[in-house]
Amino acid sequence: MKVTIKYFASIREAIGQGSETRDTAATTLAGLRDELLSASPAHAQSLARGKSVRMALNQVMSDESALLSEGCEVAFFPPVTGG
Repeated sequence: MKVTIKYFASIREAIGQGSETRDTAATTLAGLRDELLSASPAHAQSLARGKSVRMALNQVMSDESALLSEGCEVAFFPPVTGG
């Protein structure tokens, strides 16, 4: 399925892009995060397990068990972000 992924603050800076559209086989936010860990070294460092990363699904704060759907929007950001 296709999902839109948005990156904010230090995650955006590390990955070098603010958003992307990606095909994924993941069904949950946890699965998508795991897929992204292998996308690049920057993804692996920014989204690593054990790092505090907040997630939103369709602009609603969500935990990793949230289910993805075709065309959804996922956002990753550090716990504290600035304007």
